[in-house]
Amino acid sequence: MSLQIIEHSLLIDRLTRLRDKNTPKSLFGLYMDQVSSILASFATKSLSLEPTEIETPLEKTSTFIFGQEIILTPILRAGLGMLKSFQLLIPEAQVFFLGAVRNEKTLESTLYYGPIPSIKPHHHIFILDPMIATGHTMVKTIKFLKDCGAISIRVVCCIASPEGIKQIQQAFDDVEIITGCVDREINPNGFILPGLGDAGDRLFGLFEESSVSKGSP
Repeated sequence: MSLQIIEHSLLIDRLTRLRDKNTPKSLFGLYMDQVSSILASFATKSLSLEPTEIETPLEKTSTFIFGQEIILTPILRAGLGMLKSFQLLIPEAQVFFLGAVRNEKTLESTLYYGPIPSIKPHHHIFILDPMIATGHTMVKTIKFLKDCGAISIRVVCCIASPEGIKQIQQAFDDVEIITGCVDREINPNGFILPGLGDAGDRLFGLFEESSVSKGSP
């Protein structure tokens, strides 16, 4: 498994704005879009290309196009905050929505989902979730997608914890993680420190002050 931490001045600036508890919902969503756009450009950097021929307004020319079909898999709810940016860059991608409910006592997650897409070996899967905390949800998500036939999987997140990364590394050796930052740790309740609060609540305006301060699962 490989880990790619994106170093980009604009990304660092926008992550700082996302972390700030005084950032209002309207701007939080905008900054999430901007962070996701930067991450998307790096996450797709090494996708394989195949030759193709097109006709410009002036002449025919040989060039390249993606050689893989792409499936975007946002984890509900917070993953929706990253989806729009990826779709703007890859409008031809399919989308498979997958949700997770976490048991606050055991910190284990239960997945829920709709119709399962027909995943083929040539599909490339991007799992979108702003934060990887304990890593339990992501491990279950990756296993589920692999059981559905996925071979090529990349996880894209804004912030990750060392503990969450370790969980994924121990479970899989063929999954790439692309993140904007690796934070210090998770607390005993499974929330990232320093983190940015509950990303889903801050995106959709359903939070109380306590959810901003405690972190995101």
